[in-house]
Amino acid sequence: MSGTLYLVATPIGNLGDLSPRALETLAAADFIAAEDTRVSLKLLNHFAIKKPLVSYHEHNAAAAGQAVLSRLLAGESCALVTDAGTPAISDPGEALVRLCGENGVTVISIPGCCAAVNALAVSGLPTGRFTFEGFLSVNKKSRREHLESLRGERRTMIFHEAPHKLRPTLADFCETFGPDRPVALCRELTKLHEETRRCTLGEAVELYRDREPRGEYVLVVAGAEPREDAAVTLAEGAARVLALVEAGQRLKDAAREVAEYTGLSKNELYAAALEGRK
Repeated sequence: MSGTLYLVATPIGNLGDLSPRALETLAAADFIAAEDTRVSLKLLNHFAIKKPLVSYHEHNAAAAGQAVLSRLLAGESCALVTDAGTPAISDPGEALVRLCGENGVTVISIPGCCAAVNALAVSGLPTGRFTFEGFLSVNKKSRREHLESLRGERRTMIFHEAPHKLRPTLADFCETFGPDRPVALCRELTKLHEETRRCTLGEAVELYRDREPRGEYVLVVAGAEPREDAAVTLAEGAARVLALVEAGQRLKDAAREVAEYTGLSKNELYAAALEGRK
């Protein structure tokens, strides 16, 4: 019988956020797969947990994933941890979960910290429907296409951003969504200098014009207001569908999303976008 892969959420700053169940799981696992073994070793040492560590990260996921799978199929149990937060969410653990699913290995999530959900909860923006966008690409073309696909997005949007890229990202947001769009800038969540600023994108740009960004950020951006002006044409709708496809969505899903926003027919949008790709 194969073992079990446990996805163990770890603190994003405050070590007191590691749950008793997470501690029990880490202590009981046969081995631990970690994004950065040095980071995870500090956490394990703090809680006096001694377990074999193996490296599993973005750059070795293919080979390391097969090695972890072999041990799981042999009956061992593995706890997967990322540097902080929930494994497999904007994390290479996604590939390992898929690999386990394809090979009949049980995967169990041990819930805990997730920076995106924490930021959404304190943002003051609508939480009923949201989309997690993670980090924007450093490639200018991909970045523009990604943001363009979100121009009409009505759900609350969540992004991760590093301090040294915050200013250009806020400038890009202003250009795409407009300076009056509400945003919550959540910095250093659960850490000593935790801070959440709620303002508009234009105000955020001004705030950091002469202030050096520090710490890791989660940016929560309000979705677009429903359009009350002239109806979107089929050609405009098809262009939005293609922009979403360029950003990585399946054509069918993109057509459905644009149909929900514009009121246009999903089937007509699909056909028009398909014709536009030729």
